[in-house]
Amino acid sequence: MTSTPPVRAELNDTWLCPDLSLHWVLLQDPDGQRVWLRGKQAAVRHAMTVAEGYALRYFVGRFTIRRVWQMCRQEFSDLPDSFMADLLHKLVDLGILSVGDSAEEPSSAEDVETVAPLRPTTGPRLKESVHWIQTNDGHWILRNPVDITFVQLNDVGKQIVEQLGTEAPVAIASRYGVSIEEMRSLLQQLALTGMLEGTAPPKSPRKKFTPMQLLFFKLPLWNPDSFLGKHIDRLRWIWTKTIWMLLCIALVGTGAIALHQRSNLLWTAQMFLTHLDMGTTITFGLLALAVVTLHELGHAFTLKYYGGIVPEMGFMFMFLMPVAYTNTTDQYSLPKRSQRMLVVGAGVLCQLIIATLAFWLWNSLAVGSWLWRMSFLLFAASVFTVAVNLNPLAKFDGYYLAVAATGINNLRQRSLQFYGNLLTGKPSQEQGGDRWVLAVYAPFSFMYVLSVFGFLFLNVANWTLTYLPITSLVLLAIWATYFYLAPDPQN
Repeated sequence: MTSTPPVRAELNDTWLCPDLSLHWVLLQDPDGQRVWLRGKQAAVRHAMTVAEGYALRYFVGRFTIRRVWQMCRQEFSDLPDSFMADLLHKLVDLGILSVGDSAEEPSSAEDVETVAPLRPTTGPRLKESVHWIQTNDGHWILRNPVDITFVQLNDVGKQIVEQLGTEAPVAIASRYGVSIEEMRSLLQQLALTGMLEGTAPPKSPRKKFTPMQLLFFKLPLWNPDSFLGKHIDRLRWIWTKTIWMLLCIALVGTGAIALHQRSNLLWTAQMFLTHLDMGTTITFGLLALAVVTLHELGHAFTLKYYGGIVPEMGFMFMFLMPVAYTNTTDQYSLPKRSQRMLVVGAGVLCQLIIATLAFWLWNSLAVGSWLWRMSFLLFAASVFTVAVNLNPLAKFDGYYLAVAATGINNLRQRSLQFYGNLLTGKPSQEQGGDRWVLAVYAPFSFMYVLSVFGFLFLNVANWTLTYLPITSLVLLAIWATYFYLAPDPQN
């Protein structure tokens, strides 16, 4: 290999770490004392320390030197100041990185190239953009940062996927003792998530309109990822231990005082309900919408803090009522369960902070003033939306907190499938304690969905047939004609 100029120790904080996942993968010894950097296409591997392996997880072409250094210092407090420079020197000396001929300091990922061990390949191959993440739960996550998709695999599954492109899938399946059907299912899963070269996640098929679609639909508005990335560094102090301790003290103290003043709070709420008018209802609705919007920003900034991608924000309409939403799918690729729980819980924490501020403002104002009324409505809107969000039976934050806490993705679907397998006599793939969680969750979820939709259907049908009988029947006839006679948009 030709010699390359050394990497200077005084690295620019804005330098972008190159993407090693193009040609290299990280492996960890079972004892956790050593990490190996192995070539994807040849039997070449290099020993790394645990700290170096932790840093190399973020060499994916998206993180700056400073950001990787900050994350390493959070995980390993005793690292020397020259750690990042020493790591880059080591990668150059091992031939993993190749610096250009210029003596100038590199300013972007394009100025440093990864060196790939060459080997002929065959069969389906992983895209160069995907990379592995090891979770604290003992699983591996194959993440596609372009399409924001992921696949969760065990150690054997990871080894099988890493062999793709080196030989035919049939030979790989034979070597690891898996059936052709299992191998085909794995490849199909990788293709549907856009992990393989030449594949992309399928778009949701267009379906015929049904009145049920009016109960729930989304309106995406913008991609906030660049905005979040621009401002996250100014807000990192929020996630420090000191702030969290002060926040816990403030929330617990406010909760205790609010409980002591519950009679006064109930009296005020009763007064608002007794004199409820359209203006108060609209004000409450607007305040609730503002609270939920800040709630969604809490999700977005927390996910960005942990290095995730937030591709979409907008409004979803539930029963024609607008509510802000954030696409936080990338939280499932975070390595720690506590991180995933915090991303989900950040929204509720934002609501509790708003409720705390509104409560103290309400306590400090003269009774009956307009600001006193607004602060109580803001407090009530925050508490109400927290109660709605924490319901684990609806697909709000409570449900996703249950998913993060149990580690069971697709909790509702898997719980219903669990009972479906029991009733049909099919073997269940669920293991250990997951079975008990699914067995308890499914009946409550089923009864909740049945009661909610049954209540809505009966009340909407009763109202329309009472006040708009002819109009509703005409609209129903038009829809039925369209649904049964119009061509399917998928064909």
